Amino acid sequence: MTELELKYGCNPNQKPARIFMRDGSDLPVTVLNGKPGYINFLDALNSWQLVKELKEATGLPAAASFKHVSPAGAAVGKPLTDVDRQVYFVEPGAELSPIACAYIRARGTDRMSSYGDWAALSDECDAATALYLKGEVSDGVIAPGYTPEALEILKSKKKGGYNIVQIDPAYTCPTQEYKDVFGVTFQQGHNDYKIGPALFTNIVTANHDLPESAVTDMIVALITLKYTQSNSVCYVKDGQAIGVGAGQQSRIHCTRLAGQKADTWSLRYHPKVLALRFVDGIRRPDRDNTVDQYINEPSFLEGDLWKEYLKEKPPVLTAEDKAEWLAKTTGVTLGSDAFFPFGDNVERAKLSGVEFIVEPGGSIRDDHVIMTADKYNMVMCFTGMRLFHH
Repeated sequence: MTELELKYGCNPNQKPARIFMRDGSDLPVTVLNGKPGYINFLDALNSWQLVKELKEATGLPAAASFKHVSPAGAAVGKPLTDVDRQVYFVEPGAELSPIACAYIRARGTDRMSSYGDWAALSDECDAATALYLKGEVSDGVIAPGYTPEALEILKSKKKGGYNIVQIDPAYTCPTQEYKDVFGVTFQQGHNDYKIGPALFTNIVTANHDLPESAVTDMIVALITLKYTQSNSVCYVKDGQAIGVGAGQQSRIHCTRLAGQKADTWSLRYHPKVLALRFVDGIRRPDRDNTVDQYINEPSFLEGDLWKEYLKEKPPVLTAEDKAEWLAKTTGVTLGSDAFFPFGDNVERAKLSGVEFIVEPGGSIRDDHVIMTADKYNMVMCFTGMRLFHH
C-alpha cells in the first residue's frame, strides 16, 4: 500500500489527512486491525524507533508507552519481582515473557500518563503481552509481528476496534527528512547518531566508578530522550525509565517534573501503598487514580471520597513517611537532552536518589554543575551530543 487515508489530522477540522511515501513506494506498516489516526501514527513511528534502537543497544527486548508523541515510559525486558507484579497489577500466576515484562515495566513508569497510550514492542507480540494489554486502556500497538493467539486476543479489545499495526523490521528510513510548517518545507538529516557505552568515557567528576548497570541505564535514558519532545530529562533505574519530563521551556522545571514522577513511582512501593485494599471489581485506571491521589493529595482521605475505591480507610501517608522512604532510594541515573545550565538540576536530582548523570555538557557553568555533582559523590559523564527532538 502506497498511502493510507486517515479520518482527520491532529484535530477533526484538519482534513484531508493521510500517510504516504514521497517516493511512491509501499508503506512499511500494515494495519491488521482498527483505524489508526494521525496522532496514532506519529506515536507509532516514534515509539518504534525508540524500542528498535533500545534493543539494538542493549540486546534486550524493549517496550515503550507513548502519549502525544513522547514516551510516558520505556524499559527493557528484565524480570518482575513479586512486588513489581503487585504494583503493576499483574494477574496472580500470570506467565510473563521478556517482551511482556518490558511493556509492563514501561507502562509502570507513569501509569497515570499511560492511560490511553500507544504501545511499542521491539519483538513479536505474544499472548502474555496481549493479555496484559487487553486489561489496559490503550489506543493501539506497533510490533514487528504477532503470534496468532496474541492477534486474536488484541482483536477482541475495544469491541473489536483496537488498533494493531505491524511494521517491517527491516525498513530503514531515508537519510534526509522533511516537514512542512505554515507552507514552508524544512529539511534535515535523520538523527542516526548511535547511542552506546562509547559515549560514556568522558567522566568529568572525581568519582569514576561507573558500574555496568549504570551504563545500561544511561543508554535507556538517552535513547528515551532521543524520542521525547524537548526540553526533556529522564530518570532511570534498573533498565526502566521511572520519570520522564517532556516539553518544558525551563530545564529545572523539566527536572522537577520528571523527579516528581520518579518519586511517585518509588512511593508506589511504600508499605502503606502496597497495603491499600481496593473494593471488589475496581478497574485498573481507578486503582491508578486512587494510588496517585493517596500519594499526592492529602485531602483524598478527607470526607467519604475514598469509600468509592477502598474497603477501609488507610493511614495517612505523611510527609515524613515520604521523605523517609525517598531517602532510601539509590542507584538512579539521570539523563538530559541538553546541558544543565545550573547546579540546581543536580540538587533536585539528588532528592530522587540520583547517583549517575549523563548530559552533553557545554554550559558556561559546567564547572558549577560538576562541583555540585562532586558534592554528592555522583558520577557524571559528558557526551558532547545534544538530543533535541521536535
